[in-house]
Amino acid sequence: MPVTIKIGWGYKEQTVQAESGVLLSNVLRGNGPYDLPCGGKTLCRRCRIRASGRLSPLTDIELETFSLHELQNGLRLACLTYAEGDAELFPDPADIAIMDKGVTADYSFNPLYEKYGIIADIGTTTVCMRLYGCSGLIGSTSLKNPQTAFGADIISRIEHSLAGKGAELSGTILNALTDMASKLAYAAGIDGSQIDAAVLTGNTTMLYLLSGYSPKALSRAPFDADKLFGDYTPALHLLPKLNKNASVYIPRCMSAFVGADITMALLASGLCDKPKTGIMVDIGTNAEIALWHKEKLQACSTAAGPAFEGAGLSCGVYGVDGAVDHIWLDNGSVRYSTINGKKPIGICGSGIADALSVMLESEIIDETGAFEDEDDFRISEYVHVSQKDVRKLQLSKAAVRAGMETLLQMSGITWDEVSVLYIAGGFGSYLNLNSAAHIGLIPEQMLSRTKVIGNAALSGASMLLQNKGFIEKSRILASNAQTIQLDRNPVFSELYIDWMMFN
Repeated sequence: MPVTIKIGWGYKEQTVQAESGVLLSNVLRGNGPYDLPCGGKTLCRRCRIRASGRLSPLTDIELETFSLHELQNGLRLACLTYAEGDAELFPDPADIAIMDKGVTADYSFNPLYEKYGIIADIGTTTVCMRLYGCSGLIGSTSLKNPQTAFGADIISRIEHSLAGKGAELSGTILNALTDMASKLAYAAGIDGSQIDAAVLTGNTTMLYLLSGYSPKALSRAPFDADKLFGDYTPALHLLPKLNKNASVYIPRCMSAFVGADITMALLASGLCDKPKTGIMVDIGTNAEIALWHKEKLQACSTAAGPAFEGAGLSCGVYGVDGAVDHIWLDNGSVRYSTINGKKPIGICGSGIADALSVMLESEIIDETGAFEDEDDFRISEYVHVSQKDVRKLQLSKAAVRAGMETLLQMSGITWDEVSVLYIAGGFGSYLNLNSAAHIGLIPEQMLSRTKVIGNAALSGASMLLQNKGFIEKSRILASNAQTIQLDRNPVFSELYIDWMMFN
């Protein structure tokens, strides 16, 4: 029997038709910027909503979670509550940070926007967005990329697009971007129509799927992208619910698998402004690597998978409250911390690197990644690392390290000649570099020369949004890059097998 569910997001209202007995988290996840940090396993208890109407009875977990006052005000957990009839929901759509003061940039201010502008980094797994005004950064938010419903990797999404799902893939991410921007505007106390400029970056595939271009050229040899962007696009198409006259700029990609996100990250790092040799690696679902040597830029991309972002692992979560973020040994005993000290609900990327390091040091696993005596590595009652998890992490680690080593070998240089190694991406922001070196993700000899620069793609997009003079610089940077294809590359293939080992 159909039921009517009204959703009041704060910045918009919506009415959804569904079948009786639908889980509220499923309704919310498909109709706005709403995420389930623990994947609906009822561990994080963060999917709190205020709900009324004909709903399923309170569960023991909800009675334990909420106070009597909260229960009287209709608070429920969306992953445990079913709509048995018409209902009305008031969710908190996603975490948002509103800055008290503007952030002053260390470059001249010549913005694309007149009143307000947004930037977004559309990652394969995560979408991040920031709102800026004339005083600087106002707010930021992030969300799991809703296109993951079509597959965790870009190949799956390309296949769906070629099978006739292109418009659906585009609409999914466009709706998410519009909702995120609307939410940021609402939280900042402004109208969405005042956002008059945007810079949208991401890897090449994500930008194809955003813009509605057929990714056919990206799906087969010779993998030559027929669209590298580096231009403006009508806001009416990309952000139809905001200012229809907004300037929307998509930075230039380097090739089919080295995207605008790396162009922006290189812009932010300043790597190519220096005479010395340096490497930058953005560790995400797709690891993109750039080498600057003798004023020549080379780049490559390798499918690292989402394991180091916590996705696809038995207890993997993103960097949310309760995620195990660091693990260490204390007199032979395993200790751990969680984000904001909350009850552990899973393990995120930085914790995963630490876990592997501890497992090697304690000889729980050997150099091949095999467990010596145990079936898994148990961190807490609900959080563990399994043998399958270790194998996925080995694949990710080997891809990243082999990609870096391939660029070096093909350029005829060694790590001794590399002055700096930049690690970009959300995963790198909290990474223990000693753990990264211990498991072979980065060379131990580079520890003192490694710098973590966080989401550099967003930082570069911010530079471009606030100074339009960076547009031409980024175009030149991307167009002068030489892309090295790693598929069927014998050097990469050999190194990939070698770096599967923990040695």
